[in-house]
Amino acid sequence: MAEPDVDPSLEESVVLAISEVDVMQPGGETAAGARQVTAEFEECHALRVAHELAAWGNLDRCPMLQEAAEFWQGNEYEERHLYLARLGAETAGICSVTFPLRENTHTAGIDVLVVPVHRRRGLGRALLKHAEAVARDRGRTSLDAYHEVPLEAAEGTALLPAKSGAGGLPLDQPAVSFAVAAGYELEQVERSSRLALPVPPELLDRLEADASARAAEYSIIGWNDSCPEDLLQAYAELKATMSTDVPIAGLDWEREDWDVARVREEEDTLIRSGVQSAVTAARQRETGQLAAYTVLNWRPGVPDSIVQQDTLVTSEHRGHRLGMLTKVANLRRAQRRWPAARSVLTWNANENQHMLAINIALGFKPAGYEGEWQKRLG
Repeated sequence: MAEPDVDPSLEESVVLAISEVDVMQPGGETAAGARQVTAEFEECHALRVAHELAAWGNLDRCPMLQEAAEFWQGNEYEERHLYLARLGAETAGICSVTFPLRENTHTAGIDVLVVPVHRRRGLGRALLKHAEAVARDRGRTSLDAYHEVPLEAAEGTALLPAKSGAGGLPLDQPAVSFAVAAGYELEQVERSSRLALPVPPELLDRLEADASARAAEYSIIGWNDSCPEDLLQAYAELKATMSTDVPIAGLDWEREDWDVARVREEEDTLIRSGVQSAVTAARQRETGQLAAYTVLNWRPGVPDSIVQQDTLVTSEHRGHRLGMLTKVANLRRAQRRWPAARSVLTWNANENQHMLAINIALGFKPAGYEGEWQKRLG
């Protein structure tokens, strides 16, 4: 564990100590093949859980402890650092920095969270200063961050418009004013939406019939958790395309480099995390080419919620209703596999009107807004 940093910008009577958090306890695995997380990591996770419950009243958007532990250990594609801040014996907040290692090596992801009772004392600025210094020391020149606000917080209030995307975030939200004051620009806004389950079967039947009329040259295939070997290379190519084919507004991101090893690493991480996945893809009959895919994730720790992950139709195969066709098929797969689930959460850029229209037709309703922020270092 790194030695604590002491920030002198706070009032003299307060000493803020920031130290890096080890995720796993040192030593070998237990007889069951498991290692325990550290007390400090559990403390950080508890702060995140409390924040999610206060903001949303549920943990639908929050990783479970096992998921979080897998994530923060990092991998060969992204290095991740988590820091815990204390005021004396009291926990004051956390911050984090992530470093892409394969591509986007000029960027860093930044996050800051202050315990509510310690807000408005300059601690957020101190944590942000620490995280940005870590990024600068690694030569990163573009910082990105995000945060999400509930739907009701954005209703009937003035909005800060996205710089290069569409929509905006409420100016009266503390996180918005904090980001602006720190020199971050709101590049893109995504809408989160929720679909109540089960979806009426007659609606799925009608949407499937309408979409199938335009997709006769495609077949629908699917799998759970691990991609079949014969589709693995094509699936990796789809995931690489996903990184830039979806709207990214003015965010300074490059195409991600996906190969079969990276797909397997992602799948194995999810399995170790206890996360289950359902994938449906569209394949062109004549060429065997994968043209579209969609992914849903379910976690036993939050059994009533499913999270929508990627959905992509490649540019050369658009216009055949493959987005709708794969989503309908995957919803059916998910409802059979996870009958306890009562909703699906998804996120779409405000400017992605085509995918939003598909979701609206399926019955998704707005649930919140997420801001994608960016700061370029001079």
